[in-house]
Amino acid sequence: MRSTGWQQLRAVFGGLVGALTLVGGLTWLLLNLNGPHPALDALVGVVFAAGGLVLLMPHRIRLPGLVTSAAAAGAGLGGTAVGLVAGSAQLCCAFAYAMARGWPFHWVQRGAVADDPDNARRLALGADWQVDVVGLIGNLVFWAYAGMLIVAAVGLARRTAADRGARRAQVPPR
Repeated sequence: MRSTGWQQLRAVFGGLVGALTLVGGLTWLLLNLNGPHPALDALVGVVFAAGGLVLLMPHRIRLPGLVTSAAAAGAGLGGTAVGLVAGSAQLCCAFAYAMARGWPFHWVQRGAVADDPDNARRLALGADWQVDVVGLIGNLVFWAYAGMLIVAAVGLARRTAADRGARRAQVPPR
């Protein structure tokens, strides 16, 4: 069966994205070994590296296109939205008050600077939220990869169970 131009383009694009995210995930792990949030940074690096590896191995890990797309889109949007529950606020330096929301990356924030901590907090609470597009894209990609990895894990588990059943059927009883 000959592949069409679109199939070849999709394969090349998937390979490039897979290679970039595999290298990016491993680089993330190496650069953030001693960061302030080692467990979170390890999780992010592993998800990106594993997702890149899955994209690089379509011959070994077959993903159903529609199910994978739906899981990746649902996890990307849902995880990013639910991640807004996680937030942080800090008072720093010459009375700067900053608030941020989003998990694993902060992607909306607001803040203010004032002469005293109470005014800084009051001004920050009245400020508009600012969207960090890079953080938003990072969240969407992280959660989409998480959804894709769930589909891949379920597919591998089903394939392993089917292989075991086939081997049992082939072995004659003693």
